[in-house]
Amino acid sequence: MGATNAYPVRVQARLEPVSRWLWLVKWLLLLPHYIVLIFLWLAFLILTIVAWVAILITGRYPRAIFDFNVGVLRWGWRVAYYGYGALGTDRYPPFRLSAEVDYPATLEIDYPQQLSRPLALVKWWLLAIPHYLVVGIFVGGGLGWPDDENRAGYGAGLIGLLVLFAAVAKLFTDRYPPGIFDFVLGMNRWALRVAGYAALMTDAYPPFRLYPGGEEPASPPPAAAAMPPATP
Repeated sequence: MGATNAYPVRVQARLEPVSRWLWLVKWLLLLPHYIVLIFLWLAFLILTIVAWVAILITGRYPRAIFDFNVGVLRWGWRVAYYGYGALGTDRYPPFRLSAEVDYPATLEIDYPQQLSRPLALVKWWLLAIPHYLVVGIFVGGGLGWPDDENRAGYGAGLIGLLVLFAAVAKLFTDRYPPGIFDFVLGMNRWALRVAGYAALMTDAYPPFRLYPGGEEPASPPPAAAAMPPATP
């Protein structure tokens, strides 16, 4: 899908056959990833502050920092998809920041050539507050991503509850309910869009709309076009 036809933060996934029992021990199998992600999220936070200063001065997000931060979000999404953010695959996530096109969960963010300096002052805390309230319902509490608004799929919120239902259904019927999968993917997509916006990676305001399913919507969300254009 071309960048001109979609929201700048694009989250896609495909459901693969998964074991009835492996989900019971994925928390243990993912411990190495959790340890690495602690340091990656710390670097993400520090570099986002550096990028914020650069945007205020130049109106641009330093490309090297952008690529690293996208890689961290991408890594976290793959771990969430394998683990308790979706349980959508039994393919162990790679220890890489780079894109893995054959992995069943992907995340891409278009690099912004110019960002608004005024928006950088308010979007991550003031403009995003309504989204934080919604995402908080999705992810609940518990172990999460680098900060409260970026926890996509590890907490005890609606995502965790529905993934638990799917795991129990898989255990007894060997089938992942497709309706639950679509809804879980929609909530993860919403949360990751908010994460990209809060991390200053785009000025396009995330839409207040759930886009369920593993595929991205084919047309640009109307809410994204409603925001004022970026000004240098």
